Amino acid sequence: MSQLSILSGGAAHGLLASLTPAFKARTGFDIAGEFGAVGVMADKLRNGVATDIIILTQALVGKLADEKLVVPSSITEVGLVETALAVRSGDAKVTVNNANDLRAAFLAADMIFVPDIKASTAGIHVAKVLAQLGIADEVATRLKIYPNGATAMGELAASKAKRPIGCTQSTEIIATKGVELSGALPKGCELATMYTAGVTTAAAHPGEAHTLIRLLTSPEAREHRARAGFL
Repeated sequence: MSQLSILSGGAAHGLLASLTPAFKARTGFDIAGEFGAVGVMADKLRNGVATDIIILTQALVGKLADEKLVVPSSITEVGLVETALAVRSGDAKVTVNNANDLRAAFLAADMIFVPDIKASTAGIHVAKVLAQLGIADEVATRLKIYPNGATAMGELAASKAKRPIGCTQSTEIIATKGVELSGALPKGCELATMYTAGVTTAAAHPGEAHTLIRLLTSPEAREHRARAGFL
């Protein structure tokens, strides 16, 4: 069976899953690949993993184009994704209107589920925010760090802790059963990341890769993007 290979940040996983049937109807291709921390995905491309298309942060895609790994003319914005808080389904949602509320929410949690704090967009930002709030050392033992946001949210859903909380990109929260979006981070602590698609210079199926980008960014996919959490 023909497959389009992809390396993508976890933020786009839910969106791609929702559009796979339409893409297959147009091209006869399935979508296969990996989803995870954007830094890890970029390094996979650099290390020669066969890939037709990437969906990563705008900054990373630009660097990969400079490295001659992505076709510059193919680069297209997919949409903004906010870093947000998550709770288990059934738990009371956390309201954070300002930095003090966010600080209190983190301090009240007995476990904090986050993606890789060195390679993932949201994880790097969470570490920065905890330092900004002056509580990085205080909550260090409560941090439960996983390779990507999807895994972190799955672990949050299964957690038996009394007051767990999660923080990752809104799209990964929305796509995970057992957790619910509790709201974006407040002003001064917020992060909205532009995700961008591009066809790789070594793509085996560049035509189908361009078709997927057009589908992802088309007016007909607007509702899919909104439901998945893209702004």
